[in-house]
Amino acid sequence: MTIKDSQQIVDDWIKKHGVRYFNELTNLALLTEEVGELARIIARKYGEQSAKNNEDSLEMAMKWLIFYLF
Repeated sequence: MTIKDSQQIVDDWIKKHGVRYFNELTNLALLTEEVGELARIIARKYGEQSAKNNEDSLEMAMKWLIFYLF
């Protein structure tokens, strides 16, 4: 799968679910938020912080990060 293929999948999802595209500033904020969530999960899973029971999975955090990148 190419990046272009992945971008098309994201575009199709946005069109199907009626979600509009955000401007560059909003996309940057969302991407930064997802990086922070991924970092928190990694710190709790592999670092010195203790894990929380209701925390998102590493896989889900990475999926959202990749979604915003595309």
